[in-house]
Amino acid sequence: MKNTYFLSLILCILSFNAFAHLGEINGTVFDNATKQPLKGATVILSGTGKATVTNELGQYQFSGLTVASFKLEISHIGFKTQILTVAVLEDQTTFVKTYMDVSRIELSEVVVSSGRAHDQQLISSLDIKLRPINNSQEILRMVPGLFIGQHAGGGKAEQIFLRGFDLDHGTDIRLTVDGMPVNMVSHAHGQGYADLHFVIPELVQGVDFKKGPYQADKGNFTTAGWVDFRTRTALDKSMFKLEAGQFDTYRAMAAIDLLGEKLKEKNQSAYIASEYSYTNSYFDNPQNFKRLNIFGKYHGHISKNTNVNFTASTFWSKWNHSGQIPDRAVESGMIDFFGSIDPSEGGETSRTNVNAEFVTVTPKQHVIKNQFFYSNYNFELYSNFTFFKEDTINGDQIRQKEKRNLFGYNGSFSSFYTLGKTKITSTFGLNYRQDITHNTELSHTKDRSVTLERKMYGNINEINVGAYVDELVQFSDRFSMNAGVRIDFFNNRYEDLLNNPVELKKADDYTISPKLNFYYTFNPQLQLYLNTGKGFHSNDTRVVVAQAGKQILPAAYGSDLGIIFKPFPKLLINAAAWYLWLDQEFVYVGDEGVVEPSGQSRREGIDLSVRYQLTRTLFADVDFNATKPRAIGQPEGQSYLPLAPIITTMGGLTLQGKKGFSGSLRYRYVGDRPANEDNSIVARGYFVTDGQLNYTRQKYTLGLSIQNILNTRWKETQFATESRLKGEKEPIEEIHFTPGTPFSAKLSLTYFF
Repeated sequence: MKNTYFLSLILCILSFNAFAHLGEINGTVFDNATKQPLKGATVILSGTGKATVTNELGQYQFSGLTVASFKLEISHIGFKTQILTVAVLEDQTTFVKTYMDVSRIELSEVVVSSGRAHDQQLISSLDIKLRPINNSQEILRMVPGLFIGQHAGGGKAEQIFLRGFDLDHGTDIRLTVDGMPVNMVSHAHGQGYADLHFVIPELVQGVDFKKGPYQADKGNFTTAGWVDFRTRTALDKSMFKLEAGQFDTYRAMAAIDLLGEKLKEKNQSAYIASEYSYTNSYFDNPQNFKRLNIFGKYHGHISKNTNVNFTASTFWSKWNHSGQIPDRAVESGMIDFFGSIDPSEGGETSRTNVNAEFVTVTPKQHVIKNQFFYSNYNFELYSNFTFFKEDTINGDQIRQKEKRNLFGYNGSFSSFYTLGKTKITSTFGLNYRQDITHNTELSHTKDRSVTLERKMYGNINEINVGAYVDELVQFSDRFSMNAGVRIDFFNNRYEDLLNNPVELKKADDYTISPKLNFYYTFNPQLQLYLNTGKGFHSNDTRVVVAQAGKQILPAAYGSDLGIIFKPFPKLLINAAAWYLWLDQEFVYVGDEGVVEPSGQSRREGIDLSVRYQLTRTLFADVDFNATKPRAIGQPEGQSYLPLAPIITTMGGLTLQGKKGFSGSLRYRYVGDRPANEDNSIVARGYFVTDGQLNYTRQKYTLGLSIQNILNTRWKETQFATESRLKGEKEPIEEIHFTPGTPFSAKLSLTYFF
């Protein structure tokens, strides 16, 4: 017994002495060009097997280190890797500041991380560095496998396709900018309508995305996936850009640094940017498209451990468009391929945003985030899809119009702690969003000036409150698990102004969405993952009150089994097999003002993304996606999902040059797909190539971009629609389409100062 006592005493003394000689490293990583903290840098403590990733303030920490000299290897995509020797002293914290310089991208430096496997964004980080965004459509195309189609001349939000979904304008994909929601609930045109044209392309610094409903902090619309566009915190240099191209296309953009280098050293920055665009486009009916954007951003510290990002922006756009045209009108010679049936279609929209983000990292490495946002939004759209089907005299033109105030809050608290060798990050979050619309309208009109009949007219008040818990558990340097659950509550109010007296309709509902994900990292070249989760998209308030709150939050259950693989230092592969099941719902059809049932469906497929560095400056990439989308419970041959893509691929070559020549040659392909439930009408696929060439010097960049290099005649959007042309006795159902751009060249000059 005495021997046991003395042995325990000796062990305690030895343990105490061991801990008495331990120290730690606290570091911060900065972008040397902007002097701003660099989030997401990988920091490896050589020879120990320890690695971590910098947080929101560019900070990292290693504790429990013996007294010795250590080598730190710090890397980030697009920055020169730094190796530092750091001495750890007894009972002391060694503080390290590191400034990283921009450098050529080397795929060999990309590390498959185990530290934050759930959050790593290897493909998106590579693409945004290699393929800078040069126009608003390229913003969405940064997501592998995501296709877009414009069917209103550039002013309307793009139609989106991803993972066997025709997402309309955003129904099943969550889009945000700096965390601020883009999707509009209960929109006059369609649920989830997401117009990204208020983003100035040159200001996009990063694109984070994930396919599927697998993250607890992402709520409404996260079924096919989510995308968050991050704008620049600071400018490397002020710039002025001029563009001119075919079809009377002109654009001017300026971005000016307001504070200068001295305040950057103090981790403060501010800039203002603006763009103006004009084009008549390639349609026979001149588009007379105009767009104005103004954007400002401030970054600074309100305390030692708290930074703030404050942005304000305003956007306005007005245009004419040619609309969708039927095959028979072109084949008969009634109109040209770029012609129109109703030349009075068009629209006008505007959006003003205020967004404030506060991030605090406590001395114990807890992270507190608070975000407040507000948008004032206006929308007016004139369309004619069926021509003279319903009204053989005046035509079937409709007006969709609304005025909206959107405001909300996102907050979270994350804490990090260890249990033995297990590292745990716990996050608790709260989301609040309220949309108030005034005079949301669907009306039958003529010539964009005469109102013939109001079909829907009312005010909407919709509240979404969400709360979530998320646990990221790293059991070892190889194996980690993420488990989370969120609950969303919806309160819907619709004031029907067509009723006399005015009628107020109400409904409420909630949904619970669990998530469970596993990651196993064999080494810095190979990682396997399994993602599972439940997501949802909300339905239009006009559906919710009509259904008394029933079947208005359709569940989506998904799973991904994937691999991230670097078989060679300059080759990166991401592949996944996935499955997604959607519950039955009722849908509000914004073009008709009616509620229609939509049955259960399933989608399954394979995604493949490959990035390969051919030479020091030449990179190749390809994304391939195969999907089988089907309606459940329908007879054989009647279960096709209209317009759902089956085979898509995109890719290209990118030449990277810091000074001198750079550019890209890219393609995108969509295979034939069913346009109706029995596949009797087919939406034809297309193959289109685009190119860009830049010449850069210290003070300026000259650019040439070409869309549709081969001058392919293609249909950008297609629908199986029943319509009647002037003089036809009966309506006819066939493909109606919007033509894609022909060969189109544009020159640009960017001056840096």
